[in-house]
Amino acid sequence: METRESKMNFHTRKWVKPEDLNPNHSLFGGRLLQWIDEEAVIYAIVQLENPFVVTKFISEINFIKSPKQGDIIELGILATHFGNTSLTMRCEVRNILTREPILNIDKLVFVNLDENGKPKLHGKTAITYIKDRLNIKEITLNTPGEGPGDL
Repeated sequence: METRESKMNFHTRKWVKPEDLNPNHSLFGGRLLQWIDEEAVIYAIVQLENPFVVTKFISEINFIKSPKQGDIIELGILATHFGNTSLTMRCEVRNILTREPILNIDKLVFVNLDENGKPKLHGKTAITYIKDRLNIKEITLNTPGEGPGDL
């Protein structure tokens, strides 16, 4: 059986520094939400292959534990639904060393736009990876007659 964690992709890591703290000496929630929104919109841009993507909706934000100065956290994003013009994701944040959960957001919705700011069909139905989108042919470093001894 696949767990929530095994499906989540954790790519972004952040080190909690003094400038990220609130008066309680823990990570300011607004800073964490800024990091999440930035990570999620980058994920949406890559998935939808369009730089014109905006945040439409963020569901309830469940703060579970407060990171302190020096903690290293990681943000996980997973696409859960592809609409006609939108992409819905889920987010988890955890401590990278202890794996303790810090925050969960069940639903973040991003909308694909055209150059005029109007919703645009994206035609996507599933997660794709950059390596699968690139048409890379095998590259041969040495052509016949140009080996290391032929210089």
